[in-house]
Amino acid sequence: MATSEVSNMAGGDQDPGQAKSRRQRPTALDLFAGAGGLTQGLRQSGFRVVGAVELNALAAETYRLNHKRVRMWNADIRKLDAHKAMASLGLAPGELGLLAGCPPCQGFSNLRTLNRSRAVADERNDLVFDYLRFVAAFQPKAVLLENVPALADDVRMEQLVEGLTSLGYPAEGGYAILNAANFGVPQRRQRLVLLVGRDGHFAAPKPQLARTVRNAIGRLVSPGNSGDPLHDLPERRSQKVLDLIRKIPLDGGSRTDLDLTEQLECHTRTTGFRDVYGRMAWDKPAPTITTGCHNPSRGRFLHPSEHRAITMREAALLQTFPMGYKFSLKGGKEGVAAMIGNAIPPRFVAAHTREAARVLQ
Repeated sequence: MATSEVSNMAGGDQDPGQAKSRRQRPTALDLFAGAGGLTQGLRQSGFRVVGAVELNALAAETYRLNHKRVRMWNADIRKLDAHKAMASLGLAPGELGLLAGCPPCQGFSNLRTLNRSRAVADERNDLVFDYLRFVAAFQPKAVLLENVPALADDVRMEQLVEGLTSLGYPAEGGYAILNAANFGVPQRRQRLVLLVGRDGHFAAPKPQLARTVRNAIGRLVSPGNSGDPLHDLPERRSQKVLDLIRKIPLDGGSRTDLDLTEQLECHTRTTGFRDVYGRMAWDKPAPTITTGCHNPSRGRFLHPSEHRAITMREAALLQTFPMGYKFSLKGGKEGVAAMIGNAIPPRFVAAHTREAARVLQ
């Protein structure tokens, strides 16, 4: 396949759970699968993912590049019959080990919930009920839902917990808001995690030592001629912006460290978004990797010591995707950044589902 279309480094389809037979490993279904971060984490913890659903064609293509054995529905989940999907996987109600999903969270984002409304008007938010519909059909042994913390304050979360409880999953008190940096992810990322089985809650994972930007990307060669298309995607900046980047102090510096006369005019008119044109610090976790991680005007996404934004390979590694994980480049750098920024870190998933995999096998 041409390097203009995908990152061609091998290894994304290698399954860490190969030591267990396919029959021994508990099964899982990944709804709203995106580029496959949740699936990657489930595989790392010992699950065998048998099916996935994803609407976005670019994300579905990326998913297939890395998880070739998984049955992928590139479809609108609202139009997908859960019972037919279950039959096509050769499963009967109650046989699936884990039903997992990360419904699109843009409608619950902080910028959309500044008014503290308990019911944000965004049709994507109702997709949590399609998740519930699949739970009712599959009757899995356990359920996992991951989302942004703002979901906890939305009326839909109350309805979801009530629905799961009525289906036999004691979801009340079964979710928490956690920082991924406390579970081996070199990134500060607050997420809501709900994980519960029919027999109750699973033991919570123990916090891990914090990993840093240096741990994740410190050994990478400079981009340009690395041989990794994802790492070598070019930057295009105006000379004015390039000059500004060179002035930002290394290793955690910010544009606010500069005299007002050295900042871009638009930055002198606001005191908000202080991380814009900021550098990551080598020995701290990265800030949250968002869909704007390719652009320093969208956050603290400058490299700690080189005069550039982080590359898409560096962003993927900060999200804890394996070095060999492939991403379709058909959507350009913005398309890749969207897939990476929308993903859940695989290492975070693995930390929280390892005990479930052990119990359910």
